[in-house]
Amino acid sequence: MEIRILGAHSTEAKGLNMASLVIDGVLALDAGSITSSLSFSEQQEIKAILLTHQHFDHSRDLVTFGANNAMRENPVDVYALSETLDIVTACLLDGKMYIDFSKWPSAEKPFLQKKIIEPFKALVIQGYKVLALPVNHSVPAIGYQITSSDGKSLFYTGDTGPGLLSCWDYSSPELLIIEVSGLNKSGDFLKMVGHLSAQLLKEELIQFHKAKGYLPRILAVHLPLQYENEIRREINGISDDLEIKIDIGYEGMVINL
Repeated sequence: MEIRILGAHSTEAKGLNMASLVIDGVLALDAGSITSSLSFSEQQEIKAILLTHQHFDHSRDLVTFGANNAMRENPVDVYALSETLDIVTACLLDGKMYIDFSKWPSAEKPFLQKKIIEPFKALVIQGYKVLALPVNHSVPAIGYQITSSDGKSLFYTGDTGPGLLSCWDYSSPELLIIEVSGLNKSGDFLKMVGHLSAQLLKEELIQFHKAKGYLPRILAVHLPLQYENEIRREINGISDDLEIKIDIGYEGMVINL
């Protein structure tokens, strides 16, 4: 399983992109930067998109992806919670600022085909076993366990606050891709809005180890640009505390499981 990080940040600047990653070139998790990061030929290889939640930094490129690819022969399935699809349809794919690619080129065969995904119900999508699990955020949100045909697995939290312990009853990933969206000093605020600091991540990892007896490889993403250097130092601090390595994701990073 090859995991390519397209966007490792919560906002955008030159060379730094919003949340997206792609598995084996065909399965995209979130759509914050699937067109700003992929060549046209690479975009044409995408077969399905899994959204964790509705927020702009995780869904924006659905519009440009549709514009680039809508005339190709095979449609692309977009999986998400029903609440997520409702908001994305009403606010992004509404046909007011640009074409609604969930209804175009025809209502009978749109390019973006919306598919409701339900937590705790495993699906096979493009040959991968996909299990959506609820996470704590300011809007309805899910993380995804993705398991390849040869048994390799990752869990991608998307945006999440504390409280992931219940996920580990259903997931035993080799790789945990998890957000760190703020500074330790903002911990109370981050809890309220459904995000993690390095210290809150440390607490989640301690709970993971108690529940599972091991720690997976850990990759931190979704760093805000304005605090990135400070957050990196705080992540390195908890790495030392826990005596583990925590990788920090970057645009173009490739991990092979």
